[in-house]
Amino acid sequence: MPLRCICFLIIVSTSVLLSCTPAPAPNQLEQIRERGVLRVGTTLSPTTYYLQQQRPAGLEYALAQRFASEIGVSLEMLPRYNSSDLFALLEQGKVDFIAASIDRTAQRARNYRFTPPYQQISHYVVYRQGSRLKPRDLSALDAELVVVADSSHAEWLQQQQLPELQWRVSDEHDAVELLGLVMAGDIAYTIADSNILAFQRQLYPDLSIAFAIRDNLDVGWVLKQQLDASLYDPLIKFFGQLRDSGELEQIVDQHFGHVSQFNYADTTQFIGAVETTLPSYRQLFQTHAGSLDWRLLAAISYQESLWKPRAEASNGRRGMMMLSLPAAQQVGVRSRLNPEQSIRGGARYFEQMLQRIPARIAEPDRVWFALAAYNIGLGHLEDARILTQQQGADPDRWIDVRKRLPLLRQKKFYRQSKYGFARGDEPVRYVGNIRRYYDTLIWLDERGLIPADPLTIELPSGSGDEEP
Repeated sequence: MPLRCICFLIIVSTSVLLSCTPAPAPNQLEQIRERGVLRVGTTLSPTTYYLQQQRPAGLEYALAQRFASEIGVSLEMLPRYNSSDLFALLEQGKVDFIAASIDRTAQRARNYRFTPPYQQISHYVVYRQGSRLKPRDLSALDAELVVVADSSHAEWLQQQQLPELQWRVSDEHDAVELLGLVMAGDIAYTIADSNILAFQRQLYPDLSIAFAIRDNLDVGWVLKQQLDASLYDPLIKFFGQLRDSGELEQIVDQHFGHVSQFNYADTTQFIGAVETTLPSYRQLFQTHAGSLDWRLLAAISYQESLWKPRAEASNGRRGMMMLSLPAAQQVGVRSRLNPEQSIRGGARYFEQMLQRIPARIAEPDRVWFALAAYNIGLGHLEDARILTQQQGADPDRWIDVRKRLPLLRQKKFYRQSKYGFARGDEPVRYVGNIRRYYDTLIWLDERGLIPADPLTIELPSGSGDEEP
């Protein structure tokens, strides 16, 4: 047979064999892209995923949405109430990974693949203040300890050699609900993650920490161990880039930075004012909020005056929104001591601050900058932003500017600024307080827990700016 014919037959035979060979199965990342949807298991919690005004929110949602955009697919969050249900979804292939503030334990690390940590938490034994003496360790617990079933808390307790310890698991309640049971007096103790406890103490200040059982635990996303690395490798790159750019710190701060410090007296006073004072002024905040969320406006007012119409500061600011006389005149307020005029004027003045913040600054940082300007003035805020840029940080990120504002107290910094000395630590506390009040008002309002019936009060009147 001629050589040309032999070659032809070889080529044809090879083509037939290749055409019969099945194509390799797509890897996990290719399957996600073919599907067009990233499926993420999570829990319903203020620390992970929740709906705010019918829109998805939460740290896990923010991070997962960003990763889904990077790989070019849409995001579907599949919430469950406990970690055992989430791990079942993962094993069944119904989610691509779990993003639910899952802390890495030795047992979990043997069975699953964890991404690099994006947060660290601690575990605290919690009880209700005033219900009993504060215990110092597990051996001092005088009543039953209840933890969530299949949680890392339960896993840790099972490894302890404390036969006299009274404890049990609950598969009927999540961590937030157990904290509610502690407050109600239905159970004596539970173990809570530090991030969950930080949020709940803004609502229930009598939740008290007895002691820590574990500190500095890494939190990461969880993937199936036996799958290929096609999804895992991009996730490592994703978190590495977020960390190196400083964006991870910013995102975490946007969700948790304002609850890291707890003040029992302030929180207790605020919750009491929500119950007794806010109902009398709620309608005014709603009526005059304009483009603002009325709950943000109410939070600003509480920080300024504790919702007291006749409040007065040593610098001449007065009324529920603590307007200066020039600011009041600028927004058409004739009597700063009149609650309606003050609230209306304060809303318009804050809107002006928002409009003067550079448009490139995204939410929620834009609001935090406007709050700082409401407190300290746009000039001093701009000095801090310039200083932030000079020090190599981002002047458009609140987390970076927040670190430089207190420097305006120091001569070596303020003598080089345009507007000079400023008590720059004050707007940092100011913004943090308002963020906490605002979060609490959102949580209470969306659950119908702000009393609707106003008290009978006498509103100050008068056409001038003098106190009636």
